[in-house]
Amino acid sequence: MTSALPPTETRRFVFVLLPKFSLLAFAAAIEALRLANRTAGHAVFSWSLVGEDAQTATCSAGTSFSLDGGLEELRREDVILLCGGLDIQEATTKRLLNWLRRESRRGCTVAGLCTGAHVMARAGLLDGRKATIHWENHDSFAEDFLDVDLTKSVFVMDGNRYTCAGGTAAIDLMLKLVANTAGNDIASNVADMLIYSSIRTDQDTQRLSIPTRIGVRHPKLAAVIQEMEQNIEEPISPSILARDVGLSTRQLERLFRRYLNRSPKRYYMELRLQKARNLLMQTDMSVINVALACGFTSPSHFSKCYRAQYETTPYRERGAQAAQED
Repeated sequence: MTSALPPTETRRFVFVLLPKFSLLAFAAAIEALRLANRTAGHAVFSWSLVGEDAQTATCSAGTSFSLDGGLEELRREDVILLCGGLDIQEATTKRLLNWLRRESRRGCTVAGLCTGAHVMARAGLLDGRKATIHWENHDSFAEDFLDVDLTKSVFVMDGNRYTCAGGTAAIDLMLKLVANTAGNDIASNVADMLIYSSIRTDQDTQRLSIPTRIGVRHPKLAAVIQEMEQNIEEPISPSILARDVGLSTRQLERLFRRYLNRSPKRYYMELRLQKARNLLMQTDMSVINVALACGFTSPSHFSKCYRAQYETTPYRERGAQAAQED
Protein backbone atom coordinates (compact mmCIF):
# COMPACT_ATOMS: atom_id res chain seq x y z
CA MET A 1 0.00 0.00 0.00
CA THR A 2 1.33 3.42 -0.94
CA SER A 3 1.81 6.02 1.75
CA ALA A 4 -0.62 8.88 2.17
CA LEU A 5 0.18 12.01 0.21
CA PRO A 6 1.19 15.18 2.07
CA PRO A 7 -1.39 18.01 2.03
CA THR A 8 0.56 19.91 -0.64
CA GLU A 9 0.34 17.12 -3.24
CA THR A 10 -2.60 15.69 -5.13
CA ARG A 11 -3.01 12.57 -7.25
CA ARG A 12 -4.67 13.42 -10.54
CA PHE A 13 -7.16 11.17 -12.32
CA VAL A 14 -7.73 11.82 -16.02
CA PHE A 15 -11.19 10.58 -16.99
CA VAL A 16 -11.31 9.70 -20.69
CA LEU A 17 -15.00 9.83 -21.57
CA LEU A 18 -15.62 7.56 -24.54
CA PRO A 19 -18.78 7.86 -26.68
CA LYS A 20 -21.78 6.25 -24.94
CA PHE A 21 -19.87 5.78 -21.68
CA SER A 22 -21.63 4.43 -18.60
CA LEU A 23 -22.88 7.34 -16.51
CA LEU A 24 -23.21 5.31 -13.31
CA ALA A 25 -19.63 4.02 -13.35
CA PHE A 26 -18.24 7.49 -14.11
CA ALA A 27 -20.36 9.21 -11.46
CA ALA A 28 -19.50 6.60 -8.84
CA ALA A 29 -15.77 7.00 -9.48
CA ILE A 30 -15.65 10.78 -9.46
CA GLU A 31 -17.95 11.07 -6.45
CA ALA A 32 -15.67 8.79 -4.44
CA LEU A 33 -12.78 11.15 -5.14
CA ARG A 34 -14.82 14.22 -4.22
CA LEU A 35 -15.89 12.72 -0.92
CA ALA A 36 -12.34 11.62 -0.15
CA ASN A 37 -11.22 15.25 -0.47
CA ARG A 38 -14.09 16.41 1.70
CA THR A 39 -13.33 13.81 4.36
CA ALA A 40 -9.59 14.53 4.34
CA GLY A 41 -10.18 18.27 4.59
CA HIS A 42 -7.87 19.03 1.66
CA ALA A 43 -7.43 18.06 -2.00
CA VAL A 44 -5.90 14.59 -1.91
CA PHE A 45 -7.18 14.03 -5.45
CA SER A 46 -7.78 16.14 -8.51
CA TRP A 47 -9.33 15.19 -11.84
CA SER A 48 -9.98 16.33 -15.36
CA LEU A 49 -12.32 15.18 -18.12
CA VAL A 50 -10.90 14.59 -21.59
CA GLY A 51 -11.99 13.07 -24.86
CA GLU A 52 -11.07 12.82 -28.50
CA ASP A 53 -12.92 15.92 -29.67
CA ALA A 54 -11.85 17.95 -26.60
CA GLN A 55 -15.27 19.60 -26.43
CA THR A 56 -18.06 17.33 -25.17
CA ALA A 57 -18.77 13.65 -24.54
CA THR A 58 -22.19 12.03 -24.45
CA CYS A 59 -23.01 9.11 -22.15
CA SER A 60 -25.23 6.15 -22.99
CA ALA A 61 -28.18 7.92 -21.32
CA GLY A 62 -27.87 10.82 -23.78
CA THR A 63 -26.49 13.45 -21.37
CA SER A 64 -23.51 15.46 -22.63
CA PHE A 65 -20.57 16.67 -20.54
CA SER A 66 -18.17 19.51 -21.23
CA LEU A 67 -14.56 18.38 -21.38
CA ASP A 68 -11.45 20.05 -20.02
CA GLY A 69 -9.35 19.08 -23.00
CA GLY A 70 -8.32 16.48 -25.53
CA LEU A 71 -5.84 13.62 -25.64
CA GLU A 72 -2.76 15.55 -24.60
CA GLU A 73 0.51 14.62 -22.95
CA LEU A 74 0.11 13.78 -19.26
CA ARG A 75 2.37 13.55 -16.24
CA ARG A 76 3.73 10.09 -15.53
CA GLU A 77 2.12 10.25 -12.05
CA ASP A 78 -1.37 10.62 -13.55
CA VAL A 79 -3.95 7.83 -13.51
CA ILE A 80 -5.86 7.40 -16.77
CA LEU A 81 -9.44 6.20 -16.27
CA LEU A 82 -11.03 4.96 -19.49
CA CYS A 83 -14.80 5.28 -19.09
CA GLY A 84 -16.43 2.84 -21.50
CA GLY A 85 -19.99 1.79 -22.12
CA LEU A 86 -21.94 0.81 -25.21
CA ASP A 87 -20.49 0.11 -28.68
CA ILE A 88 -16.96 -0.02 -27.32
CA GLN A 89 -15.48 -1.35 -30.56
CA GLU A 90 -16.55 1.78 -32.43
CA ALA A 91 -15.20 3.97 -29.62
CA THR A 92 -11.79 2.29 -29.83
CA THR A 93 -10.19 4.49 -32.46
CA LYS A 94 -6.65 4.39 -33.80
CA ARG A 95 -5.96 7.83 -32.38
CA LEU A 96 -7.09 6.76 -28.91
CA LEU A 97 -4.98 3.59 -29.02
CA ASN A 98 -1.87 5.45 -30.12
CA TRP A 99 -2.31 8.02 -27.34
CA LEU A 100 -2.90 5.33 -24.75
CA ARG A 101 0.20 3.37 -25.76
CA ARG A 102 2.32 6.50 -25.66
CA GLU A 103 1.13 7.56 -22.21
CA SER A 104 1.51 4.05 -20.79
CA ARG A 105 5.09 3.91 -22.06
CA ARG A 106 5.73 7.17 -20.23
CA GLY A 107 4.67 5.50 -16.98
CA CYS A 108 1.01 6.43 -16.49
CA THR A 109 -1.21 4.03 -14.60
CA VAL A 110 -4.14 2.98 -16.80
CA ALA A 111 -7.55 1.87 -15.55
CA GLY A 112 -10.70 0.82 -17.39
CA LEU A 113 -14.25 1.22 -16.09
CA CYS A 114 -17.03 -0.97 -17.51
CA THR A 115 -15.92 -1.77 -21.08
CA GLY A 116 -12.78 0.39 -20.81
CA ALA A 117 -10.86 -2.88 -20.47
CA HIS A 118 -11.58 -3.54 -24.15
CA VAL A 119 -9.59 -0.45 -25.14
CA MET A 120 -6.73 -1.44 -22.85
CA ALA A 121 -6.64 -4.93 -24.33
CA ARG A 122 -6.78 -3.63 -27.90
CA ALA A 123 -3.80 -1.40 -27.09
CA GLY A 124 -1.89 -4.45 -25.83
CA LEU A 125 -1.77 -3.17 -22.25
CA LEU A 126 -3.33 -6.30 -20.75
CA ASP A 127 -1.32 -9.02 -22.49
CA GLY A 128 -0.27 -11.58 -19.91
CA ARG A 129 -2.19 -9.78 -17.16
CA LYS A 130 -5.34 -10.47 -15.17
CA ALA A 131 -8.35 -8.31 -15.99
CA THR A 132 -12.11 -8.08 -15.77
CA ILE A 133 -14.92 -6.51 -17.77
CA HIS A 134 -18.69 -6.16 -17.43
CA TRP A 135 -20.25 -9.64 -17.45
CA GLU A 136 -22.33 -8.82 -20.55
CA ASN A 137 -19.10 -8.34 -22.53
CA HIS A 138 -17.21 -11.25 -20.96
CA ASP A 139 -17.82 -13.77 -23.75
CA SER A 140 -16.85 -11.45 -26.60
CA PHE A 141 -13.75 -10.23 -24.73
CA ALA A 142 -12.62 -13.80 -24.10
CA GLU A 143 -12.92 -14.58 -27.81
CA ASP A 144 -11.05 -11.44 -28.92
CA PHE A 145 -8.18 -11.34 -26.42
CA LEU A 146 -6.71 -14.76 -25.79
CA ASP A 147 -3.56 -13.36 -24.12
CA VAL A 148 -5.52 -11.76 -21.27
CA ASP A 149 -6.24 -13.73 -18.10
CA LEU A 150 -9.91 -12.75 -17.89
CA THR A 151 -11.73 -13.12 -14.57
CA LYS A 152 -15.26 -12.41 -13.40
CA SER A 153 -14.10 -10.33 -10.45
CA VAL A 154 -15.65 -6.99 -9.49
CA PHE A 155 -12.29 -5.33 -10.15
CA VAL A 156 -8.70 -6.37 -10.78
CA MET A 157 -5.44 -4.59 -9.99
CA ASP A 158 -2.47 -6.09 -11.81
CA GLY A 159 0.60 -3.88 -11.45
CA ASN A 160 -0.30 -0.45 -12.80
CA ARG A 161 -3.20 -1.80 -14.85
CA TYR A 162 -6.62 -1.69 -13.22
CA THR A 163 -9.90 -2.96 -14.66
CA CYS A 164 -13.39 -2.74 -13.24
CA ALA A 165 -16.71 -4.30 -14.21
CA GLY A 166 -18.52 -0.96 -14.15
CA GLY A 167 -21.72 0.08 -12.43
CA THR A 168 -21.36 0.16 -8.66
CA ALA A 169 -18.14 -1.86 -8.97
CA ALA A 170 -16.48 1.47 -9.75
CA ILE A 171 -17.06 2.39 -6.10
CA ASP A 172 -15.18 -0.70 -4.92
CA LEU A 173 -12.19 0.04 -7.13
CA MET A 174 -12.08 3.71 -6.13
CA LEU A 175 -12.39 2.89 -2.43
CA LYS A 176 -9.36 0.63 -2.80
CA LEU A 177 -7.42 3.41 -4.53
CA VAL A 178 -8.51 5.93 -1.90
CA ALA A 179 -7.36 3.57 0.86
CA ASN A 180 -3.99 3.04 -0.85
CA THR A 181 -3.42 6.78 -1.16
CA ALA A 182 -5.18 8.42 1.78
CA GLY A 183 -5.63 5.56 4.24
CA ASN A 184 -8.32 3.08 5.27
CA ASP A 185 -10.08 5.49 7.63
CA ILE A 186 -10.81 7.96 4.84
CA ALA A 187 -11.93 5.17 2.51
CA SER A 188 -14.31 3.86 5.19
CA ASN A 189 -15.72 7.34 5.71
CA VAL A 190 -16.27 7.71 1.97
CA ALA A 191 -18.16 4.41 1.92
CA ASP A 192 -20.36 5.67 4.78
CA MET A 193 -21.05 8.90 2.91
CA LEU A 194 -22.09 6.89 -0.12
CA ILE A 195 -24.29 4.69 2.09
CA TYR A 196 -22.25 1.81 0.73
CA SER A 197 -22.38 -0.78 3.48
CA SER A 198 -20.89 -3.81 1.74
CA ILE A 199 -17.49 -3.03 0.24
CA ARG A 200 -16.35 -5.70 -2.20
CA THR A 201 -12.78 -6.79 -2.91
CA ASP A 202 -11.05 -8.19 -5.98
CA GLN A 203 -12.04 -11.64 -4.71
CA ASP A 204 -15.76 -10.93 -5.19
CA THR A 205 -17.52 -11.82 -8.43
CA GLN A 206 -19.80 -9.53 -10.42
CA ARG A 207 -23.03 -11.39 -10.86
CA LEU A 208 -25.68 -12.31 -8.35
CA SER A 209 -25.69 -15.91 -7.23
CA ILE A 210 -27.70 -18.28 -9.40
CA PRO A 211 -30.43 -18.77 -6.74
CA THR A 212 -30.85 -14.99 -6.50
CA ARG A 213 -30.93 -14.55 -10.28
CA ILE A 214 -33.56 -17.23 -10.90
CA GLY A 215 -35.49 -16.49 -7.73
CA VAL A 216 -35.27 -20.09 -6.54
CA ARG A 217 -33.18 -21.49 -3.70
CA HIS A 218 -32.79 -25.11 -4.70
CA PRO A 219 -29.17 -26.35 -4.49
CA LYS A 220 -29.48 -29.08 -7.11
CA LEU A 221 -31.21 -26.78 -9.60
CA ALA A 222 -28.55 -24.12 -9.05
CA ALA A 223 -25.77 -26.68 -9.52
CA VAL A 224 -27.23 -27.85 -12.84
CA ILE A 225 -27.62 -24.28 -14.13
CA GLN A 226 -24.05 -23.48 -13.13
CA GLU A 227 -22.82 -26.51 -15.07
CA MET A 228 -24.88 -25.41 -18.08
CA GLU A 229 -23.39 -21.90 -17.97
CA GLN A 230 -19.88 -23.31 -17.82
CA ASN A 231 -20.40 -25.68 -20.75
CA ILE A 232 -21.87 -23.66 -23.61
CA GLU A 233 -19.48 -24.67 -26.39
CA GLU A 234 -19.91 -28.38 -25.67
CA PRO A 235 -23.40 -28.86 -24.18
CA ILE A 236 -23.94 -31.69 -21.70
CA SER A 237 -26.91 -34.02 -22.06
CA PRO A 238 -29.77 -33.75 -19.51
CA SER A 239 -29.11 -37.32 -18.37
CA ILE A 240 -25.51 -36.50 -17.40
CA LEU A 241 -26.55 -33.22 -15.78
CA ALA A 242 -29.11 -35.12 -13.72
CA ARG A 243 -26.66 -37.85 -12.78
CA ASP A 244 -24.06 -35.30 -11.61
CA VAL A 245 -26.47 -33.96 -8.96
CA GLY A 246 -27.92 -37.31 -7.96
CA LEU A 247 -31.23 -37.09 -9.83
CA SER A 248 -32.92 -39.10 -12.52
CA THR A 249 -33.61 -37.43 -15.86
CA ARG A 250 -37.33 -37.41 -15.05
CA GLN A 251 -36.71 -35.77 -11.66
CA LEU A 252 -34.59 -33.08 -13.31
CA GLU A 253 -37.32 -32.47 -15.85
CA ARG A 254 -39.91 -32.02 -13.11
CA LEU A 255 -37.57 -29.69 -11.21
CA PHE A 256 -37.18 -27.36 -14.19
CA ARG A 257 -40.89 -27.47 -15.00
CA ARG A 258 -41.84 -26.66 -11.42
CA TYR A 259 -39.49 -23.74 -10.84
CA LEU A 260 -38.68 -22.37 -14.31
CA ASN A 261 -41.68 -23.46 -16.38
CA ARG A 262 -39.51 -24.95 -19.10
CA SER A 263 -37.57 -28.12 -19.77
CA PRO A 264 -33.83 -28.41 -19.04
CA LYS A 265 -33.24 -28.66 -22.78
CA ARG A 266 -35.18 -25.45 -23.44
CA TYR A 267 -33.39 -23.56 -20.67
CA TYR A 268 -30.00 -24.73 -21.93
CA MET A 269 -30.90 -23.66 -25.48
CA GLU A 270 -31.86 -20.18 -24.25
CA LEU A 271 -28.48 -19.82 -22.50
CA ARG A 272 -26.64 -20.82 -25.67
CA LEU A 273 -28.67 -18.48 -27.86
CA GLN A 274 -28.15 -15.61 -25.44
CA LYS A 275 -24.40 -16.07 -25.69
CA ALA A 276 -24.67 -16.33 -29.47
CA ARG A 277 -26.53 -13.03 -29.64
CA ASN A 278 -23.89 -11.32 -27.49
CA LEU A 279 -21.13 -12.60 -29.77
CA LEU A 280 -22.98 -11.51 -32.90
CA MET A 281 -23.55 -8.01 -31.53
CA GLN A 282 -20.18 -7.46 -29.89
CA THR A 283 -17.56 -9.25 -32.03
CA ASP A 284 -16.51 -9.66 -35.65
CA MET A 285 -16.69 -13.45 -35.42
CA SER A 286 -18.29 -15.13 -38.43
CA VAL A 287 -21.77 -16.52 -37.95
CA ILE A 288 -20.38 -20.04 -38.37
CA ASN A 289 -17.78 -19.50 -35.65
CA VAL A 290 -20.44 -18.03 -33.36
CA ALA A 291 -22.53 -21.15 -33.93
CA LEU A 292 -19.60 -23.41 -33.06
CA ALA A 293 -18.75 -21.38 -29.94
CA CYS A 294 -22.30 -21.93 -28.71
CA GLY A 295 -22.51 -25.65 -29.33
CA PHE A 296 -24.19 -25.71 -32.76
CA THR A 297 -22.42 -27.99 -35.24
CA SER A 298 -24.86 -27.16 -38.05
CA PRO A 299 -25.28 -23.54 -39.27
CA SER A 300 -28.78 -24.33 -40.51
CA HIS A 301 -29.81 -25.68 -37.09
CA PHE A 302 -28.31 -22.60 -35.43
CA SER A 303 -30.23 -20.31 -37.76
CA LYS A 304 -33.48 -22.20 -37.17
CA CYS A 305 -33.13 -22.06 -33.37
CA TYR A 306 -32.08 -18.41 -33.45
CA ARG A 307 -35.11 -17.45 -35.54
CA ALA A 308 -37.45 -19.30 -33.19
CA GLN A 309 -36.01 -17.39 -30.21
CA TYR A 310 -35.49 -13.89 -31.65
CA GLU A 311 -37.75 -13.85 -34.74
CA THR A 312 -34.83 -13.06 -37.04
CA THR A 313 -31.84 -14.89 -38.44
CA PRO A 314 -28.26 -14.45 -37.17
CA TYR A 315 -27.30 -12.83 -40.49
CA ARG A 316 -30.14 -10.32 -40.33
CA GLU A 317 -29.38 -9.60 -36.67
CA ARG A 318 -25.82 -8.65 -37.55
CA GLY A 319 -27.01 -6.67 -40.60
CA ALA A 320 -29.48 -4.70 -38.46
CA GLN A 321 -26.73 -3.91 -35.96
CA ALA A 322 -24.45 -2.64 -38.74
CA ALA A 323 -27.26 -0.47 -40.14
CA GLN A 324 -27.83 1.12 -36.71
CA GLU A 325 -24.14 1.96 -36.43
CA ASP A 326 -24.14 3.59 -39.88
